[in-house]
Amino acid sequence: MHFIIFDLEFNQDIFSSYNSEGKISHYPFEIIQIGAIKLDAECNVAATFNRYIRPTFYSEVNPFITELTGITTEQLLSEEPFPEIYKAFTEYIAGTDSVFCTWGMADMKGLIKNVADHQLNDWLLPRMYIDLQPYASKYLKLPRKNLPGLQRAVELLNIPITYTFHNAFHDAIYTAEVFKKIYHPSIQPKRYAPTPMTIRPKQRTREIDTDKLLQQFAKMYGREMTEEEQGIIKLAYKMGRTNQFLK
Repeated sequence: MHFIIFDLEFNQDIFSSYNSEGKISHYPFEIIQIGAIKLDAECNVAATFNRYIRPTFYSEVNPFITELTGITTEQLLSEEPFPEIYKAFTEYIAGTDSVFCTWGMADMKGLIKNVADHQLNDWLLPRMYIDLQPYASKYLKLPRKNLPGLQRAVELLNIPITYTFHNAFHDAIYTAEVFKKIYHPSIQPKRYAPTPMTIRPKQRTREIDTDKLLQQFAKMYGREMTEEEQGIIKLAYKMGRTNQFLK
């Protein structure tokens, strides 16, 4: 038996689950990278997995995803599509008696959803899993209603930060290090029971008035922002709207 600690990067529409025609997208989250660390019962690294995936449902990588992860459309053109990577991933797992370990449940749900979207069989995937996020929160004695993000947990556990975050393989490495810090036999795997992924009701489209945003910064600092500063401000504002950095 092994612990398969994995992380995913998705290509998606950050602010909506609707396509350009205003219709609900059936494929709101498409996997473009799978990263994994396989640990044995003694928490030793047995094998690693890091594969990028050529998109099938979207022709291009969302610019915001590129800014967040560094993954570009051009980078993925030479990669294999999801069915081929999925086959390699199941061979890497090498058995359903392993236990999946994730940071939160989004990646578990996203993996199962992508397998279904590509009309592939999920019977080769482990059915037992451990969501490490609440266990890390308990270990760190943090409020139950305020689960920590991966980066915060890494920092609080004094794990050296040697790689960038928002890369599936790097995040899998960090999650594995968290696992090693907090794991205890009392942490028992649960059986995963897939539930339909809900799509949020359509919200009124609202655009960022970047001119006013930049004017406000110019007013605050008493000078015009450079092109580099303008780019940083726009990116920071977009990233803040995703709420992923809330503590």
